[in-house]
Amino acid sequence: MQNVTLNNGVEMPILGFGVYQIPPEQTEEAVTAALAAGYRLLDTAAAYQNEEAVGRAIKNSGIPREELFVTTKLWVQDAPAEENTKRAFQTSLNKLGLDYLDLYLMHQPYGDVYGQWRAMQDLNREGLAKAIGVANFYPDRLLDLVLNNEITPAVDQIETHPFFQRTADQELMREHGVQIQSWGGFAEGKNDIFTHPVLSEIGKAHGKSVAQVVLRWLTQRGVVAIPKSVRPERMAENIDIFDFELTADQMAAVATLEAGNSLFFDHRDPAMVNWLSARRVDA
Repeated sequence: MQNVTLNNGVEMPILGFGVYQIPPEQTEEAVTAALAAGYRLLDTAAAYQNEEAVGRAIKNSGIPREELFVTTKLWVQDAPAEENTKRAFQTSLNKLGLDYLDLYLMHQPYGDVYGQWRAMQDLNREGLAKAIGVANFYPDRLLDLVLNNEITPAVDQIETHPFFQRTADQELMREHGVQIQSWGGFAEGKNDIFTHPVLSEIGKAHGKSVAQVVLRWLTQRGVVAIPKSVRPERMAENIDIFDFELTADQMAAVATLEAGNSLFFDHRDPAMVNWLSARRVDA
């Protein structure tokens, strides 16, 4: 496994296992299989409602805590944001059965972002969250947070896949010491990604699947990826990407797939802001 070094010196695996959209009743089994396959970065969130199952899998794995990198995420909090952020953090920690998190992310760029970030900075200073970051922050919101706070986010987890490549976003993050992390790396199967001729041809050249090509493309760009699967054979396939490298021509071929927009939704769309902001998570 290759690691990236975050802006505070914390080492983070460049490839991990995500549990978004895995039902709670299937999550423990899926995480157990992922750990057996060699994954050490686990990514969950309060909003996924499966933190307890992730925690059970961790506990039963017998893997030393220091060998794991565990991420969860804070949902939008009501006022007082600082107090409620710390309460939500402790709830997540309790559900996971852990003493600390390796990475705590603000899941959405809404609500009292500054109040939430102040609380997260405190959690980081106290050692309860080894690193803190954000998710779904577009460059303007990310830069505002960077420029007006003491601690720069270590990570920004954003939609990143061959059809929405986020190269300009990644460059801005690089300038400010923020690590880009992908969600939706396989575009949830949209645009027939798993049979796409460009990706299929590259896979054929290396004796690899399209999924492996996509994950290699992401990690070769320095993007942390967290593919999800409930099938052990796919988990094993997804982690087997460090024995080949895409050529410059192949990287350029993938670059031609850029569509320039989200395949899901825009976090700056007023209707989406309204919908996400109205949601509350019992945490």
